[in-house]
Amino acid sequence: MSRREADEAIEKENVTINGATATLGQRVEEGDEVKLSGNVLEPKEFEYLLLNKPINYVSSRKQQGDTPTIYSLIPEEFHHLKPAGRLDADSHGLMLLTNDGSFANEMTHPSSEKQKNYEVQLDKPLEDEDVNRLADGVQLEDGTSKLLVENGDPIKVMMHEGRNRQIRRTFEALGYTVTDLKRTALGPYDLEILGEKVYSTTDKRKSSEE
Repeated sequence: MSRREADEAIEKENVTINGATATLGQRVEEGDEVKLSGNVLEPKEFEYLLLNKPINYVSSRKQQGDTPTIYSLIPEEFHHLKPAGRLDADSHGLMLLTNDGSFANEMTHPSSEKQKNYEVQLDKPLEDEDVNRLADGVQLEDGTSKLLVENGDPIKVMMHEGRNRQIRRTFEALGYTVTDLKRTALGPYDLEILGEKVYSTTDKRKSSEE
């Protein structure tokens, strides 16, 4: 249920903790028995999985034509997890899958300002003046796009948003074509964590502290 629905259930005295009526803001400790309308609630176990997505895999459950999905890369036991930040089929690199909706929103919503790092290759050298234009903001049809860029080979791009094909569209607006795009970091998670592995489970708290 939503937070508001939970508040209403508590206010209507439909929630008990260890047999006593719960109050708004009351904390629940491990081992406490929580009931909703007389039914015992079991704590949900959250899972977090890091994936090094290859090119030509879609970030969805449904296969698109002959293009396979990322779920063909991981065991069936993880197929209930959802991506926290997708990558296009023609992009590759770090993805995070989880069943923790609040955490996924925290990792992807612009208001959380979780930095995302990418390595980008273009069809021609990036002009220095365009590095400044990217930092100041490039106007797209869905708003201004700001990218912090370190010019080099590859070009390193840092951003806090994640609109559909934003990096590709931003460079295209300046006359460039992205020929390769790899996400190397998402918040506290870095592609180096995986090493040579395609996927690995991870601990949210440990990685966040690192």
